[in-house]
Amino acid sequence: MAVPKKRTSKSARNMRRSHHALKATNSVECPNCGEPKLPHHLCAACGHYDGRAVIKSKKSA
Repeated sequence: MAVPKKRTSKSARNMRRSHHALKATNSVECPNCGEPKLPHHLCAACGHYDGRAVIKSKKSA
């Protein structure tokens, strides 16, 4: 079993964890309805992707 020979300092531990922070998700405005959406994803509000209707939205039905 792996057992550390020396105690890891707080500085070394925290430097190792410096990349563990969560990044904020990027969002863009849908060109059709103006709602925020993830880039390269279907708009959940209107169902459009790349300037065309992919699925029928609840508003149009």
